[in-house]
Amino acid sequence: MNRPRVTPGPVLSVTALWLTTRALMLWLLAHDNAPLLGGGSVAREVWRLYFSWYGVLAHGSFPAHDTLWQYPPGAGVVLLAPGLLPRLTYFQAFVALTLAVDALVTAALTRAGAAAGRSLLGAFVWTGGLPLLLHVPLARYDVQVTGLAVLSLLALARSPRAGGLLGALGALVKVWPALVLLGTPRGRVTRGAWGWAVAAGAGSLGVLAVLFDHPLSFVRQQGGRGVQIESLGGTALNLARHAGWRGRTRYRYGAVELAGPYVDAVATASLALTAVAFALLVLWRLRARRWTEATPYDAALSAVLLFTVTSRVISPQYMVWLLGLAAVCLTSRHTGQRPVAALVLAATALSTVVYPMYYREVIGGTWTGCLLMLIRNGVLAAAAVLSFLRLWRAAGADGKNLRTTQPRPDSDRLPERLLSSS
Repeated sequence: MNRPRVTPGPVLSVTALWLTTRALMLWLLAHDNAPLLGGGSVAREVWRLYFSWYGVLAHGSFPAHDTLWQYPPGAGVVLLAPGLLPRLTYFQAFVALTLAVDALVTAALTRAGAAAGRSLLGAFVWTGGLPLLLHVPLARYDVQVTGLAVLSLLALARSPRAGGLLGALGALVKVWPALVLLGTPRGRVTRGAWGWAVAAGAGSLGVLAVLFDHPLSFVRQQGGRGVQIESLGGTALNLARHAGWRGRTRYRYGAVELAGPYVDAVATASLALTAVAFALLVLWRLRARRWTEATPYDAALSAVLLFTVTSRVISPQYMVWLLGLAAVCLTSRHTGQRPVAALVLAATALSTVVYPMYYREVIGGTWTGCLLMLIRNGVLAAAAVLSFLRLWRAAGADGKNLRTTQPRPDSDRLPERLLSSS
């Protein structure tokens, strides 16, 4: 096993960058009422919505009759966690725990990048990329979810069981971390990771079902969602307003959605594209012939990108997921996703211009709002396509450029470089 190199210079740089940027994010959160920072809408999510759910959860039930509750039962545990810090207000405790998880993710990426043959670029991308979203990450629980996904991927090389366990816990909080196990090498690693994920997921769900009422109430609300204004479909409909489409915006299911003719068709098309994305990922999995230490990382980023761009909803905090997965990819020098990570960073910065800075323009469907969404979503779509193409070629799914020195796809042993990578 390769021990982490002692590189105090870069590690100190990551630490200094984290302290500086997180202080800035806290300052922005304290000035959340400024018009360009959302006029109070960002922090309101925690002290009003999350806190109201906390009151329901503390009495042993999920918010079954609240249309805004659209999250798997594991989210309840995250929202109850601020109660562990009774000396702080709910808002203060939530932000403190979010920063703690953020610091843990930074430390994990730094440790992984400090190993021989690895790179600290991932730690720098996470530390410097998250503030591109201003203070939004501190007032959403996506940092916690992303933390579970990042730790799952980094744990896979040493312990597939731990990787599967963490992936399952993440999926119980917000579903998408289940995708991080897509790229595990065939054989023992996949059996261990997927087996433990299923067992841990089923066991945890059973425990939550015993402790709380209505654990699956989120399914009804999630299924009723329409086309959110920031999605690719929403961007198309917003542009159609300038061509005479008689649609309108409405606040529904916790998001600004579009209503009017053809909205159902756009929603159906989004679901169909998601199904196509899933089929492509399954085809890649079946045809892949070459794995490196970076393959699980690259596959996770590609899968989440595809599901994000085909979704009916693309909230700004989704960029936290993509930043975390891009950062994991960049801890490995074998990754093929470097240009994709650059596009993710660009899309993250553009997302901040959209929300909270110019969200009124987007809601109003002005040319400025439409142009912003067209550029941001265009960058995201380009990143998704490029990511999958590079993943496909790197894994030899096209049958070309296969190396005879690579392990057999059905090998029960992890490649030595994968075992010693973290």
